[in-house]
Amino acid sequence: MIDRLVFEGSIGSVHFSSSDETFFGKLEGVNDLVTFEGSSVKELKRSFIEAVKDYKELCEQTGKNFSKTFKGSFNVRIDPKLHELAYIKATKDGISLNQLVQMALKNQIVK
Repeated sequence: MIDRLVFEGSIGSVHFSSSDETFFGKLEGVNDLVTFEGSSVKELKRSFIEAVKDYKELCEQTGKNFSKTFKGSFNVRIDPKLHELAYIKATKDGISLNQLVQMALKNQIVK
């Protein structure tokens, strides 16, 4: 189970603190720490929506980008055998390992 909230394209991660009996989360894909919480699911959703709206407003006022900027580069840790098999596949296909990974990601994400 993946606990996420979505509002206007924004994603919030969700967790539960049993000691505090509180739901809490943070806005994902932004450069700042934006949190929300609630003692019920209904309250949590309301707090999440408010956090998204407030952060969008703050970004508009300050001229800051709402979404995190992605550079197109990230590290991936995989099983060494899978790494070897990917290298062999890329080499046989006459492409780079980066191109192979990019094609695999596109096949999974862009439909």
